[in-house]
Amino acid sequence: MATRPISPQDHERIATAIRAAESKTDGEIYCVVAHASDGYFFPAAFMATVGMLIVSLAVGYGLEAWWLSIRLPHFILAQLLALACVLALLWVLPGLRIHLVPRRLRYQAAHANAIKQFLARNVHRTMARTGVLVFVSITERYAEVVADSGIDAKVGQHVWDGVVRDLTAHAGDDRLADGFVKAIEQVGAVLAEHFPVTAGDSNELDDHLVEI
Repeated sequence: MATRPISPQDHERIATAIRAAESKTDGEIYCVVAHASDGYFFPAAFMATVGMLIVSLAVGYGLEAWWLSIRLPHFILAQLLALACVLALLWVLPGLRIHLVPRRLRYQAAHANAIKQFLARNVHRTMARTGVLVFVSITERYAEVVADSGIDAKVGQHVWDGVVRDLTAHAGDDRLADGFVKAIEQVGAVLAEHFPVTAGDSNELDDHLVEI
């Protein structure tokens, strides 16, 4: 997914896109990009431990098949030393952890973070319950659109799925800022269709991209 940092110019482009989209609707759009949704040390350590136990069993059977022997204390000590080296490597190089974590667990962590941001940023507290969060978690290669109850009653999930596909495609090409701009335009068009701007509409959420 995206590896380049989002420049100040990109931040301004995204803020401008949010303001343009919200000028046509009573809805509110909020954007968050997380570099990672979890540290993953313990899940990665668990998977590494399970993997080492499996390898140890294979090595033990192999030694027996080749009529070789090793004293049990030495075998256990070698296991512990190898495990300590792996855990130290995972601690020093956190970028390795994600490769040991199952995709389902990564997506669960990213989804939980999306919901956390939706609540923490008060996207759920707009007057007409028409807030939308556009969320990306880079490490997990995950994107999600979280819409408040006022929107869910009128807009099907398949609409947001299409926005997410385009957003992740842009992020995969290392054009995350372009992906956010397009996602904002798409979300804005949906909101303008169902919740057109009315007299007295006020801006209830900040118009910028938050990086965490």
